[in-house]
Amino acid sequence: MLCRLRGAAIYRINSLNCSQRTANMEKQPTKAMRGYAALLAIIGWSAVILQFYLILHNRTESVVETVVRFFSFFTVLTNILVALCCTVLWLRPGAGRSGGSSGSGSWLHFFSKPATLTAITVYITIVGLVYNVLLRLLWEPQGLQLWVDESLHTVIPSLFIIFWLVFVPKGGLQWKDVPAWLIYPIVYTLFIMIRGGLSGFYPYPFIDLNKIATHEVFINAGAMLVGFLVLSLVLVGVGKLRGQRA
Repeated sequence: MLCRLRGAAIYRINSLNCSQRTANMEKQPTKAMRGYAALLAIIGWSAVILQFYLILHNRTESVVETVVRFFSFFTVLTNILVALCCTVLWLRPGAGRSGGSSGSGSWLHFFSKPATLTAITVYITIVGLVYNVLLRLLWEPQGLQLWVDESLHTVIPSLFIIFWLVFVPKGGLQWKDVPAWLIYPIVYTLFIMIRGGLSGFYPYPFIDLNKIATHEVFINAGAMLVGFLVLSLVLVGVGKLRGQRA
């Protein structure tokens, strides 16, 4: 009986400690976190802007079509999300803390939540894994394009994973958070499939109906979504384990 009571007390203390660390982070990120976020924001925006310049400079379609295609890449959208998140943590660390549940303050506050940061970690990790495992050998970028390519697919994913490991409180992560994290990749997949059917452009070869059979596209898309799900569950599991040890 005493052992049970002691175990329950320890669990309660650990839970309170995790909640306190999460609240402290959302209240005011540390200077170290802000400095690291600043580095990521600068690299992220630089890479995205340079990629935008390069795709316009080397375009073979109209400007409008080229811009739409630029924003059709999961890599671009996710790196923008990372850069935006890090910019908020860097420049507006106290936004949304003083009250009110609407307006720009609450919207900015969203990016400091551990669940949000973990979801972004899942997305940018998938960017790095898919490129380096499946796509890297399909082309050989040179010069400035090489720097941009490595930044978007390797440097930023690696730096953000380190950010998550070092700075993000994980004890409060919940299994129930995971379904909401899948909305972004599901909506993205539907968007590129619908637009691809209308325009003939698919941003990635493994979902390109012009090159592979329909059933292969569905298998590949399903496998990608399973990858998002599995990685999300792994990160929540890691968070719970680290929370218990804290």
